[in-house]
Amino acid sequence: MRVLSVVGNRPQFIKSAPLSAALEAAGIDEVLLHTGQHYDHELSQLFFEELGLGEPTYRLEAGSLPHDEMIERMRPGILAAIETEHSDWVIVYGDTNSTLAGARVAHDASVPVAHIEAGLRSGDWSMPEERNRVEVDRLAQLLFCPDERSARTLAQEGVGGEALVVGDVMADAARLFGPLARERSDVLGRFSLEPGNYVLATVHREANVVQPRLGHIIEGLNALADRVVFPIHPRTRAALAREKLVPGPQIELTEPLGYLDLTALASQARVIATDSGGLQKEAYWYGVPCVTMRPSTEWVDTVEEGANVLVDDDPAKIARAVAEARIPASLPVLYGDGHASEKIAAALKAR
Repeated sequence: MRVLSVVGNRPQFIKSAPLSAALEAAGIDEVLLHTGQHYDHELSQLFFEELGLGEPTYRLEAGSLPHDEMIERMRPGILAAIETEHSDWVIVYGDTNSTLAGARVAHDASVPVAHIEAGLRSGDWSMPEERNRVEVDRLAQLLFCPDERSARTLAQEGVGGEALVVGDVMADAARLFGPLARERSDVLGRFSLEPGNYVLATVHREANVVQPRLGHIIEGLNALADRVVFPIHPRTRAALAREKLVPGPQIELTEPLGYLDLTALASQARVIATDSGGLQKEAYWYGVPCVTMRPSTEWVDTVEEGANVLVDDDPAKIARAVAEARIPASLPVLYGDGHASEKIAAALKAR
């Protein structure tokens, strides 16, 4: 069996690492295609270097384009890879434009799609990610769900593919790479940080890097008493400069960090303030309270359990939630046991 895995952004690189190892162990030949959706070295190449991933067989240059233009730019390269490799399956992850492009092209080429992180819903149709994940679920033949809630969602929507609850491959990555990050990374020393005495902030979603939302978020972060480490996405940095927004003196802007450095920071922060879906889950697994600067989340269980607070872009709510953030004394296991990759590989092998 040969599968084509389509990846294009930071979380997808992380998710692909444990799954690639599981596919190899199961005797499944994997070909990796990197769409170039995130083309900055710090946001892409370092993942292949740090995580020991094999170099992608195919590299596209999608870059940063509007939704439909980006997908059309990816289409010829993905189709050529499917045809050249005679792929039995195309694996896509999450809810990005790369995910949708891979699923659409595979569907048009009559190649079955396996969607990892299927069935997630935020209920916010203003998010392009929500529209992407819904369409991909309708195109996929195998839908790998992180939990029972997402499987129920697919059943309620009448999605035609086969849904399997396997857990979350990000939990696999956290289990494998969290201890390695704390052992290998010297990032706390480089920034003169003490565990539990700083806030990690990330802002990258398209809706949050335009006005007035970005200004509101910076106002909220500027009101914090804590020291804030803010690894800044290239488009967020450009937006700050364009809008003449100035982070406060307690906020340290850094270049984008490698995965091990970011994991070391996230797992030892007092609070994580973010708009990232992946970091919301990682915060939960690391036992770090999360403040999510979005109006909604697809990871609703983290909010229901009291480990995550939605504050949208309200400056006062951001400041108050970070100041008051605490992790509950007892939390249930969410999103699997850290062995989703083996279950996915076994399911594909059985087809």
